[in-house]
Amino acid sequence: MQRRLLRFASVAAPAAALVAAMTLPASASVSAAPATVDADAAADAVSEAAPGMFAALQRDLDLTAEQAKTRLAAEHRAATADKRLRKQLGSGFTGSWMNDAGTKLVVAITDPAEAAMVRAAGAEPAVVEHSGAELAAVQATLDANAAAAPDSLPSWYVDVTTNRVVVLAHEHAVGAAHAFVAASGADASAVRVEVTSEQPRPLYDVVGGDAYYTGSSRCSVGFSVEGGFVTAGHCGNRGTSTSGHNRVSQGSFQGSSFPGNDYAWVQVNSNWTPTPTVNGYSSGNDVVVKGSDEAPVNSSVCRSGSTTGWHCGRITARNASVSYPQGTVNGLIRTTVCAEPGDSGGSLVTADRNNAHAQGVTSGGSGNCSSGGTTYFQPVPEILSVYGLTLVTDDDGGPPDPPGDRCDDYESTYTGSLSSNGREYQPDGRWYYSNGSGTHEGCLDAPDGTDFDLYLQRWNGSSWSTVEESTSPGPDEQTSYNGSAGYYRYQVHAYSGSGSYTLGTNTP
Repeated sequence: MQRRLLRFASVAAPAAALVAAMTLPASASVSAAPATVDADAAADAVSEAAPGMFAALQRDLDLTAEQAKTRLAAEHRAATADKRLRKQLGSGFTGSWMNDAGTKLVVAITDPAEAAMVRAAGAEPAVVEHSGAELAAVQATLDANAAAAPDSLPSWYVDVTTNRVVVLAHEHAVGAAHAFVAASGADASAVRVEVTSEQPRPLYDVVGGDAYYTGSSRCSVGFSVEGGFVTAGHCGNRGTSTSGHNRVSQGSFQGSSFPGNDYAWVQVNSNWTPTPTVNGYSSGNDVVVKGSDEAPVNSSVCRSGSTTGWHCGRITARNASVSYPQGTVNGLIRTTVCAEPGDSGGSLVTADRNNAHAQGVTSGGSGNCSSGGTTYFQPVPEILSVYGLTLVTDDDGGPPDPPGDRCDDYESTYTGSLSSNGREYQPDGRWYYSNGSGTHEGCLDAPDGTDFDLYLQRWNGSSWSTVEESTSPGPDEQTSYNGSAGYYRYQVHAYSGSGSYTLGTNTP
């Protein structure tokens, strides 16, 4: 998505020496305070508001009601710690997962000196051999040589729990797997070969969520976005027309990618209105989507599908590469959730019904819901980022908006637009000068369902340093800083999600 500044305020011109220095990379110290989360109350609310989904969680993870509540509460707390540590550790963050008991977040690091920071956030450190960048490089090398992989190697992925890239091979093809790794040039010391019976294939036909049709073929809506919905790429090509579950003309594919990826989006016509809900089927409750925050590995997730209804499981890996008969798809979420033909394209959400976040759309898998299986999902944030889409969400019950009717009553107002993980500076990509001491107030209003952060930075004579920040898990932020005369600027960061924002400021 292109960045766009719609409005800006005039600022005083600083000295030439400062202008020259500002071309150097900016530096800032960023630390996020933990958010206050009533995790136990959130877990209790799930069992009361979504009994069908809560029952599926107990059934599929073999948990009692009390164990399920304990797990959900722990995952609620872990999500906050995980987000904080990703920011603090930066490239030192090698991966995270819930422990086997599902009670605590484990964070992998390569530098033992960072263990204290992990513990301070309420997580358990695990010192590992390979960095995240090293494992990503190994997987990228295998991906680059995917055409040479035999059909008996259905998938490979980074397993953060063992700090290795796992290559799955059919029983007769273990030797072929080692040969493939060696021929690719990947670091074999970071690879583990595992035997599997998986035979992944795209799941066409009916899918989770409401059905839609492309001619005689049927797929399902993944998640609503502004103007349409996202779904699996193998369901249709760009320009393909769709009709809804009632066979009424619906829209057409505006973008599609498969293989390589497995995502697409459909723009709907005036007959249809996107909503932030996922079909609840036999659970009796439709699920309202709150956002698309990434859940840690080993978190509980649930899938809605018209063939098998609600089924739950755990995330076992992210960024998995899967070899389908049509070609390799990269960057998928690997789960223990079962699926069957007809569930393809359906919605994968976190198991907390009252704070459900979109995780992915069903791509394919192996097994069934009688004996169990493995299912892969295309992550939602990637689809939103690629096509510049905004997820339709409902954040009722979330933190209140800042005072001032969404920042409009501040002295100066600026607007802009960011894609996921994008950054820009206000005002007008530059700075402003304060000629006296006083309070600098900032008010950021970002799209619902996103996570935007706000930083106030001050020029210290040689670089920019952050003097105040607001990094809550939600879209809206406020800062207040009492400072002396000098040059200042605001940095707006789209930590997750994308869309237009408004920044209101008061200066001394």
